[in-house]
Amino acid sequence: MPADDEWVQELQRRLEALDPDASHALRIIAAFDELVVGGVGTRGLLSAAASMAGCTAGFRQDQPAVCKRVAASGALLDPSPALKASVAIDGQAVWLEREGPAEEHDSLILTRLALALRIRHGRGRAELLERRDMAVLLDPDLPPGARRAAASRLGVRLERRHRVVVAPLFARWTSHPVAPEDVVPTAHGPLHVLVVPDGGEAAGAAPSGTSAPASVDDLPRALLAAVTALRLWDPDCGGTSRAEHYGGLVDLLVDLPDDAARSDVDRLEPLAALSWGAATLDALVQAVSVRHAARLAYVHHSTMHQRLQDVVAALGYDPLVGYGRARLGVAWLRWRLRHSTVLTAPDAGQGRSSACLPVPRSAP
Repeated sequence: MPADDEWVQELQRRLEALDPDASHALRIIAAFDELVVGGVGTRGLLSAAASMAGCTAGFRQDQPAVCKRVAASGALLDPSPALKASVAIDGQAVWLEREGPAEEHDSLILTRLALALRIRHGRGRAELLERRDMAVLLDPDLPPGARRAAASRLGVRLERRHRVVVAPLFARWTSHPVAPEDVVPTAHGPLHVLVVPDGGEAAGAAPSGTSAPASVDDLPRALLAAVTALRLWDPDCGGTSRAEHYGGLVDLLVDLPDDAARSDVDRLEPLAALSWGAATLDALVQAVSVRHAARLAYVHHSTMHQRLQDVVAALGYDPLVGYGRARLGVAWLRWRLRHSTVLTAPDAGQGRSSACLPVPRSAP
């Protein structure tokens, strides 16, 4: 087993060719995964956290008594009591000694550092078991009995209904309920997933997607619905995009394969490319009349009438008559999914140097 310094140096060498499109948050998670697998000691973990944050990182443990501080350069500093323990649990605390306000990824760095140190000091086994149970709970290919057993171990009550909340790893959190959670691999990349009791404390993350209430047996499908709702997120949703807003259309979108007939969606492309196209199509989907659509799009009704004629000519059907409403509604949601950018990290390829961050991979 190489020494801690060798592990950190090896990570630094391997990361010179990092994928610039990888989420910075995902790379933080992957970095700590690599360090834990490598058996890196307390100083090495603190050194990695300090390098990622660009400031001194500290660790204190009550029993047995340990206090260490490591600078961003990797130098070991004199121990001192933590002035502000950002994460403290089970007799351990970690913190960052940053001048000025916290930066975007400080909370994630501290969370992963705390978990890594708990594992290092033999106190994190329960978290690892919980992560495995979350994977079982949300896996549709496992038998219901296995998922119900995992739910019981996680404290997810079988007689209650729950909502699945999903958020990108770079989401901003304003409130965080105490609930089973993990970073879960999905078809659209790793996402932060919580299983929250219906009627309990809401998860304040933006952007995020929230499923309708579901039984324990239906949580795997609720996960798919929450991911679809997240992909339909826009700033008008506020913090979270709720699957209930779209009703049964979310179930349709979940079941619809990507290569399903797309002619209706393709016909929207030239319309959506027009300066007025997206706003007009969205208004027509939600409106009950041309005048209503005009109000929603903030244009005169005569302008909306002319636009509607252009839409009818392009689509080959009237979106305000009969099945035309359903056709446009489904096609518009599929178009939004096709062009969704909500899962694109805002800092991709930018920000702090990626030294000490390994090539991204799915969290365990």
